[in-house]
Parts: sequence; C-alpha cells; structure tokens
Amino acid sequence: MRHRRRLSAVSALAIAITCVVSPTSAQLIVFDPNNYAQNMLTAARELQQINNQIISLQNQAQMLINQAKNLASLPYSSLQKIEQSIQKTQQLLAEAQRIGYDVQQIDRAFSTTYAPASTNQSDQDLIANAQTRWQNSVAGLQDALRVQATVVGNLDTSRAQLSALVSSSQGATGALQASQAGNQLLGLQAQQLADLTAAVAAQGRAQNLETAQRTAAQNQGREQLRRFLTPGRGYQPSTVQMFH
Repeated sequence: MRHRRRLSAVSALAIAITCVVSPTSAQLIVFDPNNYAQNMLTAARELQQINNQIISLQNQAQMLINQAKNLASLPYSSLQKIEQSIQKTQQLLAEAQRIGYDVQQIDRAFSTTYAPASTNQSDQDLIANAQTRWQNSVAGLQDALRVQATVVGNLDTSRAQLSALVSSSQGATGALQASQAGNQLLGLQAQQLADLTAAVAAQGRAQNLETAQRTAAQNQGREQLRRFLTPGRGYQPSTVQMFH
C-alpha cells in the first residue's frame, strides 16, 4: 500500500512538471481583469474626447452660421426713394421765382425795389416798383403752395417706406440687417424733416415778401401824398362841368 501511494505521488509530480515545462504552443491564455479594465477606461476616455471634438465643431459651425446672419445685408432699401423725394423738394426751392433764396439777390432787391421812396424818383418809377413788389409777392405765394403740395404728396411715399422698413426691421435675421433698417428709418425721418424745413422756408419767404410789400407801399404812399400836397406840383384845381 505504501509503495502504491509513493508511485501515485511521483506520477502527480511528474504530470505537474510536464505542465510547467510544456512547449510555447501549449501555453494557456491568462485573463487579467485589471489590464482589461484599464484598457476599457482608456477607450472610454478617447471616445469622450472624440465626442467633445464633435460638439466643438458643431458649436463652431453654428457660430459661423450666426456670424453669416449678422453680416447679411437687408434685402430692402428705401435710400433711392428717399433721395428722390429730397431732390424733388430741393428742385422746387431752386426754382423759386423772382427773388429766391440768395443773399446777394435779396440785398439788391431791398436796395432798389423795396428801398424807401426817394424824392428824386419819378412817378413812373414808383409805379413800376410797386408793380414789381406785387409780382414778387404773388410769385412767393405760388412757390409756397407748390412746395406744400409736394410735401403733402410725399406723405404717401413716406408712409409706404415706413411700413416696409418696420416690417424689415421686425423680420431681421442678424445685427447688420437690424442696424441697416434702423439707419434707413433715420434717413426717412431726415427726409421728413427736410420736407418740413422746405415748407417752413417757402411759407416764411411768402410772408416776408408780403410784409415787405406792405411796408414799401406805406412808404411809397407817404411820398406820393407829399407830392400831391406840394404846391405847384400836386393837385391843380380846375373847373369841371358835371351836369349840362
């Protein structure tokens, strides 16, 4: 019995030694849980970095899209119509009849036609000056009415431009479009102020010409009355037969 036990022990030892010194082709694959966990953690980190890069690229793309929207120009422009309205009003002011908006022309008129009546002037000169002043007043009133009619006509255009610009401003997709809409609204306001200035200037010109005419007429009336009352030059009594 003892001999058999010894043989069994020797056999087991031999088998164990054979397994240890077996060839490389017969080696067993050993699973290392720690190494596997480390590899999985490294892969997860790399995947997270890739996701972060994708998110960063998406954010950059969206930023470029927003910048493109901010740089997009407003598709609607009212500049041409505003300029046309201002040019029309300026043309009417430039077409002012007789005494216009020129300082030198005004000074010449008030040193001649509107100057105080002189004793050296003939009656024909006084009458001609009075006629000229009356014509100047009529021309001033006509010019004022023309400017006022043009300003009133521009109201419909201004209303349409205002509606279009407000709609464009509300539908602006970027900062540049909103800014351009605001600038065009300021331009429209400037055009309306220009129309108002032109109307006030034309009305003031007409009133000033009318006032100057009355003042000159009063002065001329006094001179004509003096001449009428001057002995030997004014009224000469004569016999008049009124009834047969």
